[in-house]
Amino acid sequence: MKRLLASVSLAAMLVAAPAFAADIKQGGEMTVTFKDDLITLDPAIGYDWKNWSVIKSVFDGLMDYKPGTTELVPDLAESFEVSADGLTYTFKLRPGIKFHNGRAMTAADVKYSLERTCNPATQSPGAGYYGALKGFDEFQAGSATELAGVVAVDDSTVKIELSRPDSTLLHLLALNFSFVVPKEVVEAEGPDFGHKPVGTGAYKVTEWTSGQSITLERNTDYFKAGLPKLDKINFQIGQEPVVNLLRLQKGEIDIPGDGIPPAKFVEVMNDPTWKDLTIVTEQLHTGYVTMNVNVKPFDNVAVRQAVNMALNKERIVQIINNRAVPANQPLPPAMPGYDTSFKGYAYDVEGAKAKLKEAGLEGGFETDLYVANTDPQPRIAQAIQQDLAAIGIKANLKNLDQGNVIAAGGQKEGAPMIWSGGMAWIADFPDPSNFYTVILGCGGAVEGGWNWAWYCNPELDKRAEEANAMTDPAKSAERAAAWGKIFTDLMADAPWAPVFNEKAYVIHSARIQGPQGVFADPIHIPVNYDEVYATDAQ
Repeated sequence: MKRLLASVSLAAMLVAAPAFAADIKQGGEMTVTFKDDLITLDPAIGYDWKNWSVIKSVFDGLMDYKPGTTELVPDLAESFEVSADGLTYTFKLRPGIKFHNGRAMTAADVKYSLERTCNPATQSPGAGYYGALKGFDEFQAGSATELAGVVAVDDSTVKIELSRPDSTLLHLLALNFSFVVPKEVVEAEGPDFGHKPVGTGAYKVTEWTSGQSITLERNTDYFKAGLPKLDKINFQIGQEPVVNLLRLQKGEIDIPGDGIPPAKFVEVMNDPTWKDLTIVTEQLHTGYVTMNVNVKPFDNVAVRQAVNMALNKERIVQIINNRAVPANQPLPPAMPGYDTSFKGYAYDVEGAKAKLKEAGLEGGFETDLYVANTDPQPRIAQAIQQDLAAIGIKANLKNLDQGNVIAAGGQKEGAPMIWSGGMAWIADFPDPSNFYTVILGCGGAVEGGWNWAWYCNPELDKRAEEANAMTDPAKSAERAAAWGKIFTDLMADAPWAPVFNEKAYVIHSARIQGPQGVFADPIHIPVNYDEVYATDAQ
């Protein structure tokens, strides 16, 4: 979801997590609730915020982030070296790392995992991130049987070569798509691997009853000393967010994973006890409406511009208790490259009607707007529906389980419009490219992908590659400006209608605690499960 650059403005919002106090005991359990089931825990496929944090606890990558921060650190890698030209990265793996099935992890597993993600047959929504790997195009086209740029030098050494410099590579190696999986288990389980995952992570999945519960238990062979702190995490699935909040207040659960329901927000924030147990943080988030450019009449740019002009974003923000600010471009304000001078499309009902007339649709048209069925998303979609009706667009709401909305967006002629709320987009890693490659670039416009607008602009893709090739830290401002211009130029084509940039609110029980940052971790969204602990552990 689904996730931030150590710029001065962002770094100021985040504080490095302190070490655990010596008296914190290992043990105990935690209960987390979600209305809807997790779709998959396959790291090559899972890409919404609920899957995201659990995947991060079941699997590991070569790189990770220091808890509660956006500072990159080696993870499965013990160390790494980068060549002077920025095209070759050599990683030494930590000794003694084991998969949950007891087998030792080797460099061959790293190579297999990257190739699996980049293989079109996997239909990984993250494959496009790795386009700079040497041999990527040939491997995707089927003219090569392996990624030439990923080499297992020996069991403990991985060499990664690029065809062009890519300043985001280390972030990509901390992204779930590069997480390491055991080939023999993937092949044995086939499509079921996402529900029977085996990784190297802090927790292993011991039970999954679809639509009801998922149980994680501590990996006693985990390579990070003292982690995880809990013995077990129980995920309970199927109850409404309002019910789960009540259960939290009764002491029955520890974290309502869907957050504070808007209808209860004022009540919670006026209660000193629960206000103190609610963590609020800025996040790199943009909520938006996608318009599928393959589906008429959204193949007409004037129609897409009309939708942008029709939305009363100030009113929509009020629906979520002003927990956001109106958005006018894909990048959120805290992300390097955000253009403060860009105004976007102003709310203008008559101007929107004029755009429809320009498109030959003066009488309006009928379409479908897909939305996840967890509050407040349907109510936001209803507000969008009302705004569209004011200019003659009749949008039929398709309120579906989050997984079904994601699946519809990943079909070339699937959902005409999607309200992204509850599914996208919070930065996966701290770089403006993360708001383009997978969700607006040509590489994401694939079956099963997350470019739900199916927008592909080769000229912008070329400029994106050029921006990513700026690896010199002295040119970071120039690189950020280049990215910013990509997004503001993209808005002329209007494949999205950006709506708002939302803050994160995570509420938890008093008995579950953690170092600063883990309850609204910028990477392990919404919670860094590895780092939390139970104060009543025996």
